[in-house]
Amino acid sequence: MAHAKVFSATTLGVNASLIEVEVDLSFGLVNFFIVGLPDKAIKESKDRIRAAFKNCGLKMPDRLVTVNLAPANLKKQDSLFDVPIAVALLQAAQLVKLDKSFLDETVFLGELSLDGQIRPIIGTVSIVHGVLGFGKKRVVVPLQNVYEAQLIEGIEVIGVENLVQLVAWLRGEITLEPSVTDLKKLLAVQQRFLDDFSQVKGQRQAKRALQLAAAGWHNTLFIGSPGGGKTMLAKRLPTILPQQTFAEVLETTKIYSVAGKFSRDELVYSRPFRAPHHTISQVGLVGGGSHPQPGEISLAHNGVLFLDELTEFSRTTVETLRQPLEEKVVHISRAQYSVDFPASFLLVAALNPCPCGFYGDESKKCNCSSQSIEKYLGKLSGPLLDRLDIHVRVASLSYDELKNSSTTEKTSAEMKAEVDIARAFRCNRQGDIPNGLLSPSQIEQFCTLTTNAELLVKKMFDRLGLSMRSYHKILKLARTIADFESSEKINESHLKEAFSYRCFDRHQSK
Repeated sequence: MAHAKVFSATTLGVNASLIEVEVDLSFGLVNFFIVGLPDKAIKESKDRIRAAFKNCGLKMPDRLVTVNLAPANLKKQDSLFDVPIAVALLQAAQLVKLDKSFLDETVFLGELSLDGQIRPIIGTVSIVHGVLGFGKKRVVVPLQNVYEAQLIEGIEVIGVENLVQLVAWLRGEITLEPSVTDLKKLLAVQQRFLDDFSQVKGQRQAKRALQLAAAGWHNTLFIGSPGGGKTMLAKRLPTILPQQTFAEVLETTKIYSVAGKFSRDELVYSRPFRAPHHTISQVGLVGGGSHPQPGEISLAHNGVLFLDELTEFSRTTVETLRQPLEEKVVHISRAQYSVDFPASFLLVAALNPCPCGFYGDESKKCNCSSQSIEKYLGKLSGPLLDRLDIHVRVASLSYDELKNSSTTEKTSAEMKAEVDIARAFRCNRQGDIPNGLLSPSQIEQFCTLTTNAELLVKKMFDRLGLSMRSYHKILKLARTIADFESSEKINESHLKEAFSYRCFDRHQSK
C-alpha cells in the first residue's frame, strides 16, 4: 500500500482556497475513485489521466486508486486538479521520488489533455496570490498561464508544457528556471486611448459633470435626445481617470482571471469600461450561477459601468444595483457557501427624456403625452435615483455649434490635469477616500459649509423634499466642486452648481 499528498488550490469567489490532494494505492479490484465533493469535470479526471499516462509512456498502477480532495466539505469545481492528481499518483507509485519538503512548499495546477499536454486554467492570478498567503514557495502552472502568475511577486513560477516535461523536471533530468517579469517596467507603460474629449463638440456641462465624476467618484446619469452624444461622452470617461495602481491592477486582474477574460492590455494599462446590453439578466449583471461567476458590475471594478437606455433594462435587474452601489461588493449566497465579488465601479447611465426621445428638444417635436412620459420615467425608482450623484441633461447641438471652428475643445489630457489637481487637494485633506464614498460621519468632518451655504441648503432641502441620501449626495458633490477651486469650505456657488446637477430631484418635487 502506498500513499502520497501534494497541494493544489481552487478559487472561491476571487479568493483562493488551499486543497490537499491525497492519493492512496491499495490491493484489490483495479479502479479509480475521486472523493471530496468533486464536480463532474473533476470526476472525469481519471479518464484524462489514464489516457495521458499511456500516451506519454508512463505506466498506470494496476491498483485500487483512491483520490481525496481535502477539505472534504468544500465543493470543488473545474479541471485544474488533473496535474496535482497525476503528480500525487506518480509519487505514490514511486515513479518519481520527491522530498516531503519540496511537496509541502509547492502547489500544482493544470488540466491534462489526452496526449499529455497541459492546458491553461482560469483563475491563475487569484490562486497564485492566495498561494503566496498560504506560505508556499513555488507554483507549477501551465505554460500559457505563466504571464498571469508572474504578476504576483515573491513566489517561484514554473511553467510546464506537457506531462513528459513535468515528469522529467520532477526526476531532475531537466532544469526549468522560474519565470520572472519586470513589474516596474510593465506598469510604467502609459495608457493610450483612441478616444479623446477633444472629439466631442460642445457639451460643456456634461464634460464638467464627468470631470466631477472622475475627481470624486460620483455616479452620473445623462438625460437627452437620441444622438446627442451621451454614449460618446461616457466612453471617454476612462481617459480622465487616474492610471491604476499596482494594487488596483491586481484586484482587477484577479476578477478577469476568475472569469476567464484575462487580457494583459486591457487590465494592466487601462481601467475597465463595461457597457452591457439592456437585455442582460440579473445574473449577467451582478454575478451568480450554480458556480458563482463575477457579473458585469464586478468586471467593471475600478473602472466604469455604462448602462445605455437605462429605462429599457428590466426594472428588477436594475434594482439589484442598489446594494452594490452602497457597499461596493456583491454577496452571493448558496446552500453550502457564500462568495463575495468586488464591485467598486463608477456608474454612468443614459436615457431618453421620453418614449419618443425628443421631450425638451428644440429641433424636434415630442409626440408623447404627459402620462406616457410619467410612466416612462416611472420605471426608475426613487431609491435608485438617490444613488446617482449627478443628473445632467445633454442637449442636441445645432449645425452652427457643430461646425464652429473658432472654439477649441479641451483634450482629455487637459481635462485630466484639472482632475488631478482637484484629487491632490482632496487627498491632502482626507487621504485616498473619494468624496463620493464618504460615510455620514466623514461628511460631517470634511463637508463644512459657510454660513450662507448653510441657509441655502436648508431652503433647498425643504423645497425639494430631499431624502437624507440625496442631501448627502449633494454635499459630497459640492465638496468635489470646491476641490476644483482649492476651497477648504463649501460656499453658495458650489452648492448651486451641485443642485444644478440634480434635475430629477426637481422633477420629483413638482
